[in-house]
Amino acid sequence: MHKRGSRAGYTLFELLVTVVLVGLLLTLAIPSFGNILANNRLRGEVNALFHAVHLARKESVIRRQVVSICPTVNGSECGVRSGWSAGWMTFVNNDRDWPAVRDPGEPILRIHRTDPASRITANRSSFSLRSTELRATNGTLVFCDRTGRGKPRALVISYTGRPRVAYQNSRGQDYSCSG
Repeated sequence: MHKRGSRAGYTLFELLVTVVLVGLLLTLAIPSFGNILANNRLRGEVNALFHAVHLARKESVIRRQVVSICPTVNGSECGVRSGWSAGWMTFVNNDRDWPAVRDPGEPILRIHRTDPASRITANRSSFSLRSTELRATNGTLVFCDRTGRGKPRALVISYTGRPRVAYQNSRGQDYSCSG
């Protein structure tokens, strides 16, 4: 008697079910993954400015001079019109001008270029940290994702120069990226 050998493989029905399940999982996972990426991108930008403020505080104490942070496009001069979305620089503000303007000869401590998918708005044109005076420049910078996927957050800088991250304003409302 002749035995039939068994064949290893999948049926067309099994293959179609697998393809449908994979498609369904990808449809559900890709938007969530986009949200995760947007939130991580925003977190990175907030952390970069958070550390720039700490660097400015430390350097102002060490140097006993004013250290300022301002928006910049070219990395060598403050660009108030360009806004904070292009990036910022930290520099020693020898002449203590306000709003902070980097003059030739003032040392640049750090330059940061932001991710193009991030949008940053601020209620100050620059921030100055002083070691010998009681007050620094206080203010708020709101970080948004241009795609609208990331949760808006703010970096709030106190009069003492201490930064903190917040998701809600002083009235308890979530920060908004509209406008």
